[in-house]
Amino acid sequence: MERLQKVIAHAGIASRRKSEDLITQGKVKVNGEVVKTLGVKVSSKDLVEVNGIPIDKEHPVYFLFYKPKNTLSAVSDDRGRPVITDYFKEIPERIYPIGRLDFDTTGLILLTNDGEFANLLMHPKYQVEKTYVAKVSAIPTKQQLYKLEKGIVIDGKKTSKAKARLISQDNKKNTAIVELTIHEGWNHQVKKMFEAINCPVTKLKREKFSFLTLEKLQPGMYRELKSFEIEKLKKFAQEN
Repeated sequence: MERLQKVIAHAGIASRRKSEDLITQGKVKVNGEVVKTLGVKVSSKDLVEVNGIPIDKEHPVYFLFYKPKNTLSAVSDDRGRPVITDYFKEIPERIYPIGRLDFDTTGLILLTNDGEFANLLMHPKYQVEKTYVAKVSAIPTKQQLYKLEKGIVIDGKKTSKAKARLISQDNKKNTAIVELTIHEGWNHQVKKMFEAINCPVTKLKREKFSFLTLEKLQPGMYRELKSFEIEKLKKFAQEN
């Protein structure tokens, strides 16, 4: 199920805010009934009409993308910065990223036009694991890594249990490469977790999303998810 204004926006009728205006003005029908209340949710089986015209239901598409550095995980930017959908101009569907990576963070991110699928993977209760590799400007001790694994308080709330592994260290430069696996997706979470143990991140890359990896992709490249991968992600999320 997905909010009505989001469905209208994804169909290319109007922006999210304008879609809300269309609803409150009584210009939207769901299954023949006028809906004026915001927050109503609809499924792919519901007939949605705007100004008496049924909205087109796009064929669902799913992509795995290697996000380059200095690219926004967004579909547009009022400051003219590069956005993730700049790399999908030949794709006719109105896709959007599932979750986000920081502007300067690289790595694996999924895009789709399937709202139910996106919500399934983003909701923290489904515990979909994301694995990051960070270069940090300090060498974390076993005790510090244990703090990350046990859960650490950032922004007044404690993170869930995680997995942390020291990959390598440079004693001369006092830097290290650390792998961290989490299943939440709070704003700047990975960077804040490392800051909390006094190991600031200087470079960050997401290497895995559940069982998916970047494989042979280079920054700026993408591929469609295979049918069995889509079903596996759905099944994994629903079983957790």
